[in-house]
Amino acid sequence: MASALVWFVFSLGVAHIVFGVVKFKRPLLAAVSAGYVGQFGVPEVRRSAFWFVIFGPLLMLAGHMGIHAVAVGDLALLKLLGIYTFVIALVGVTAFPKSPFWAALFVSPLLIAAGYGLLP
Repeated sequence: MASALVWFVFSLGVAHIVFGVVKFKRPLLAAVSAGYVGQFGVPEVRRSAFWFVIFGPLLMLAGHMGIHAVAVGDLALLKLLGIYTFVIALVGVTAFPKSPFWAALFVSPLLIAAGYGLLP
């Protein structure tokens, strides 16, 4: 179960990138066409596109950390990953109730439970 959870976190990162590139194709291409450097401050849609897409690799990193933790039996790292994910998800859900942060809010207590050795 713990292995499936961390792979889910990694997959969320991949999905974040793919969805972000598809949803924000025009603003991303406009920023690249304008020279990329310093092009994500305005308009607001470019800034949103940047932060949405850049969050994907961070989720992938968290997933990789979890995959490593499961592989070596590092329950403390798995628990820490769950705690950080829970806090971020809670802040995200309260700030943006109609957002995908609910997926992380669902997964994070399971990661914490796995960190305590309560899940296989």
